[in-house]
Amino acid sequence: MHVHKGDVLRFTGRTVGTPEHRAEVLEVLGSEGEPPYRVRYEDGREAEVFPGSDCVLDTTATTAARGR
Repeated sequence: MHVHKGDVLRFTGRTVGTPEHRAEVLEVLGSEGEPPYRVRYEDGREAEVFPGSDCVLDTTATTAARGR
């Protein structure tokens, strides 16, 4: 996965009843858009993540955010 600052990641629930959530990429810490990423979740928490198979680039949110 290659992302840029401002992209939005969507994490799907891993277990039944776990809601999906989104996070905006604040900083790309790896080389050439690769992980790890510093992100801010919708609730304001920030974390460093290495996305797994439950994570995809949310292209609709990313396009909307860049169009602001």
